Amino acid sequence: MHRVKIIKEIFMDEHTITINNLCTSITVDIGIVKAVENVSFSIKKGEVFGLVGESGCGKTMTALSIMGLVPSPGRIVSGEIIFEGRDITRLNEKEMQDIRGNKIGMIFQEPMTALNPVLRIGEQIAETIKIHNNAGNMEIKDRVLRLLKQVGFDEPEKKFAQYPHQLSGGQRQRILIAIAISCNPLLLIADEPTTALDIATESQILSLLNGLIVEYGMSMLFITHNLHIIRKLAQNIGIMYAGRLIEKNNVEDFFSEPLHPYSRGLVDSIVGLSGKEKRLKTIPGFVPRLSEMPEGCKFHPRCNKVMPQCMINEPPMFTIGNEKWIKCFLYQG
Repeated sequence: MHRVKIIKEIFMDEHTITINNLCTSITVDIGIVKAVENVSFSIKKGEVFGLVGESGCGKTMTALSIMGLVPSPGRIVSGEIIFEGRDITRLNEKEMQDIRGNKIGMIFQEPMTALNPVLRIGEQIAETIKIHNNAGNMEIKDRVLRLLKQVGFDEPEKKFAQYPHQLSGGQRQRILIAIAISCNPLLLIADEPTTALDIATESQILSLLNGLIVEYGMSMLFITHNLHIIRKLAQNIGIMYAGRLIEKNNVEDFFSEPLHPYSRGLVDSIVGLSGKEKRLKTIPGFVPRLSEMPEGCKFHPRCNKVMPQCMINEPPMFTIGNEKWIKCFLYQG
């Protein structure tokens, strides 16, 4: 972990990606719903940024927006995503293909559905390399074998010839990681990469990702609902709720004193994070449906600190100290 922090300090004034007021909407039978609403954050070079929230809060849609893979009938309606000095929301599909899988890699949630069941493992890793590199077949195969070894396979030749169904869940996840890093991306997006794995395999995958960050000096957007992982891996954290980013904080300060009432509820409800209470607390209610958003602050029906203005107006993002933002009226003035 210390080496990751050193990389962060070297590049501390540079950003790999900056997202400004991103809005992504989906057209449904009742009209247009906002899946991502005015989301803004930056990721520095060499930094791991954790994006956290309950299921359905917009984390994956944010990642798909970055990748230019928003499923129809969804689309980015406003905002910008600045990567290598360009707003990539304005690029056409051909230009995005040059970035996707090459300069921005993504590890998807479900390794079994993300891999093609009728193609050998080696072919699937080689495919991305062929698209983005002018290399011969032998050179590509050598690269694939090195990648397989790099992600922890002792017999890369054997794994090269196997099919996805012949691998365990953890092994399939390692294959997705190999595909995601095959072209040495500047940014790696990891979307819930350990959700279906047992604790031992999860630890191995996290150790692997941490080592890759050190080796390549890449940045990573790590999407999860697991705060324990973020505490170990990330330097900064963003909390999402109902499609909004409601808190942006550094990890150390977040776990010592979360700012937003929702953030405090998340920390207090997880074993091992809340040391002050013997009995774990719960957050009442559920994340609202995109089509049934309440007026005002979207969290106010579940909030134990709700005020009259919270029910009427949606709070802006207030700046608290250095690079800390909070979307809550408790911090106005």
